[in-house]
Amino acid sequence: MTSALITVVAAAIVEHGRLLVVSKKAAPAVFYLPGGKPEPGEDARATLVRELHEELGARPHGVTRLADFRGIAALEQAPMLMTVFAASLAERPRPAAELARLAWTTGADGYRPLLAPAVRDQVIPYLRASGLLAEPA
Repeated sequence: MTSALITVVAAAIVEHGRLLVVSKKAAPAVFYLPGGKPEPGEDARATLVRELHEELGARPHGVTRLADFRGIAALEQAPMLMTVFAASLAERPRPAAELARLAWTTGADGYRPLLAPAVRDQVIPYLRASGLLAEPA
């Protein structure tokens, strides 16, 4: 039996050389990019705005579509298509809704083993290759 494709929209928010990652109450030891699944009829940008407001209490600005990534969703263990946007936040983020906590990572620090595989193995290398996230010193 094949699992249905999970569609996710996420934000790559980089400040001071670190990427914002979040953990969910359902899996507090795994860190993902903030974002979520679209509602029926909702486009990717609208999903991003809604999810960041719900999860972080913040509005994104400077939103630019980066890339689509395919992998296995860490929590659901099902095939996933993740559309990632670069964005900044108008307010300081705070964990809300289903989030347990948030953190800032270089991708090479103590959070590396806690990162969801798609973030660790695909998104962070893409951000580094694009010059959006610096190589760790």
